[in-house]
Amino acid sequence: MKLTKLIKNGIKNLAINKMRTGLAILGIVIGIGSVIALVSMGEASKVSVQAQIQSIGSNLLTVSPGSTSSGGVRSAMGGATTLTNEDAQALKSSSEITRIKNVSPEYQGRSQIIAGKNNTNTTVIGVEPVYADVRKIIVSSGNFINTQHLSGMSKVAVIGPTTAEDLFGLEVDPVGQTIRINGKSFQVIGVAKSKGGSSLQNQDDRVYIPLTTAQKQVFGVKHLTSIALEAVSEEVMTEAQNQVGFFLLNRHNIDEVASADFRIMSQSDILETASEITGTFTTLLSGIAAISLVVGGIGIMNIMLMSVTERTREIGLRKALGAKKKTIISQFLVESMILTFVGGMIGIVIGITGFYIYSQVSGMAFVVTIPSVLLAFFVSVGIGVLFGWYPARKA
Repeated sequence: MKLTKLIKNGIKNLAINKMRTGLAILGIVIGIGSVIALVSMGEASKVSVQAQIQSIGSNLLTVSPGSTSSGGVRSAMGGATTLTNEDAQALKSSSEITRIKNVSPEYQGRSQIIAGKNNTNTTVIGVEPVYADVRKIIVSSGNFINTQHLSGMSKVAVIGPTTAEDLFGLEVDPVGQTIRINGKSFQVIGVAKSKGGSSLQNQDDRVYIPLTTAQKQVFGVKHLTSIALEAVSEEVMTEAQNQVGFFLLNRHNIDEVASADFRIMSQSDILETASEITGTFTTLLSGIAAISLVVGGIGIMNIMLMSVTERTREIGLRKALGAKKKTIISQFLVESMILTFVGGMIGIVIGITGFYIYSQVSGMAFVVTIPSVLLAFFVSVGIGVLFGWYPARKA
């Protein structure tokens, strides 16, 4: 029997029980739609994180605390207090460091920020004026922190656009307003220009204050959480990283590189790590969505088995009239594939549409990759073959 006739007969048979056919298709629609939407969400998160990291610049090195040992127990990576202001000053003044043009010591913590009746919990970063150059921060209104603020331990703050909206809304100009950080009053002197954000890391939801104020008045610490270093150019990144690494090893009296109480990461290192994390996130989401596909496939198998049972007379009559076994198997297999094909197409449309609506509401980038759509299509057809084969053989 020709394929076109098999398809026509399949559509005719499936149309007899529209409710059952619709329920079978619905399972595939939900499965494929979920896979498309969740994979697209993972890809969008990856693109967003990469864009944020690349917006900082390609010639940036970040020194952060490593881990230390005490009584045979090693602390968590990044949990040590091994970076100090003195380390940053030494890097600035050393004649050995020739491939670094800017050094930005930083202390980062989280705090509850209050403005009138509004409050938000966000990241507070203690910085020096050079931070704006190193991290590519542009102030859209007001001014950034200057040397007078730093030396005078001034209670001034520059806030990100998301923080500004959370605290003051869209009607009020935040510049000149007062906010409270850890119970202390700060005057807002500037609002940073948007750099884009994601659920993993929102660079627009931050508060910048003078480093001296952060260490001595807000958090009560003497160490740094990181030192950002701007290399002379992207071409000398490896040399710059080596210079800084050996300089800090010598300064901390450490002989073995493996024993370093700090770590240095370039933007490419951070980008690679972020890509791995978002890739794992996407795979996990896809796996969760794939479960619904399996459930939908089992539903189709059950419905096809029911159809075989109901059509026993028809099958017997066709065999008596000379129909071959493979023709009957092909008929039921085609019906199963029609169900999954239609469900897959509807699922792809719903998945893309659903994610588009979500991206418009959440501000997330709209990213739908061709491979993910093709994969969803072939998976839907494959499910038709896989879960339709057994019922077809029973015919």
